[in-house]
Amino acid sequence: MTRKPDFMIIGAMKCATSTLHDQLAVQEGVVMSMPKEPNFFSDEENWGRGLSWYWSLFARAGEGELCGESSTHYTKLPRHPKVIERVAEHVPEAKFIYVMRNPLDRLVSHYMHEWTQRVLTVSLDKALDEHPALIQFGQYAMQLEPYFEAFGKDRVLPVFFDRLRTHSQEELERVCKFIGYEGAPKWKHDMGAKNVSGERMRKSKIRDLLVYAPGISQVRQMLPQRVRDRVKKLWTMNERPELTQGQRRRLEAVFNPELAKLGGWLGVPELTCANFKDVTKDRALDWV
Repeated sequence: MTRKPDFMIIGAMKCATSTLHDQLAVQEGVVMSMPKEPNFFSDEENWGRGLSWYWSLFARAGEGELCGESSTHYTKLPRHPKVIERVAEHVPEAKFIYVMRNPLDRLVSHYMHEWTQRVLTVSLDKALDEHPALIQFGQYAMQLEPYFEAFGKDRVLPVFFDRLRTHSQEELERVCKFIGYEGAPKWKHDMGAKNVSGERMRKSKIRDLLVYAPGISQVRQMLPQRVRDRVKKLWTMNERPELTQGQRRRLEAVFNPELAKLGGWLGVPELTCANFKDVTKDRALDWV
C-alpha cells in the first residue's frame, strides 16, 4: 500500500521547523521523512525523481502510524509556484503546519544562513535591494493565502516561534492534536534547538581541506587558542547583523500590512512587527 504524508510542516524558513520536525520524529507512532526537507513538490530536480521516490520516504511507517515531512520551500512564493497544484493533486488530504516568527528577526536569520552557504556575499543593506526573497519569504499572509484557497483554513495550523520556545510542551500537544495523534506526546528538552551554533560559520572547501586533512588535527591542537580563534574568525560572522532604523522602517512598511491581514485571520488585528513576539507568545492563536 502506498503511504502518503498525513501532514507537512511547510515553513516558514528559519522559524524552528527543524526543531519541530525532530520533536515529532521521536514521538512513538509518528514517522518523519528522511531527509527532513525533501522539497519534492517545489524543486524541479526532486520532482523529476518521481512519485515512487517520494512515497518511499514514508514506506517504513507501520499501520496506524502518522507520516510527515518538513519542506520550507513549499511556502517560498514566487520562487516555487507549482507547489499547491502538485500537492492538491497527489496529497489532497494532507494537513499543513506553518511556523512564524517576527518577520524582521526571520529576515536577519535568513540572511545569515545564506551568507554561511555563500548564496549571499553582499552586505545586508545591499541584499535587501538585490535579493527580494529575504522579504517575500516573511510575507506570511501572501504565502498562506493560496493554501487557504486550495485546502481551507481548517487544514492549516498556525504555530509561532516564540510560543514554541516558551511553551514547548503545550505547543507540541496542540500540533499533535491537529495532526490526529492519539498518543501522549512529550517534548524532549535535552534535544536542544537546531541550526543555532553553526549558523555563523561560512562554508569553505579550503578550510575543510585544511582542518580535516590527515595529521592536521594534531598540528592544530599544538597552536595557541588565540591563534586558532583568529583563524576561525576568517570564516565566521562574528556579530549578528542589526537592522538600522531606516531599514526597519522600510521593512515595517511592507510587513505591517501583511501582519494586519494575518492578525485579522487570527483575531488580533493590531499585530505588527513591534508587538509580534509579545502577542504570539502570550497565547495559542488560531484562525477565527
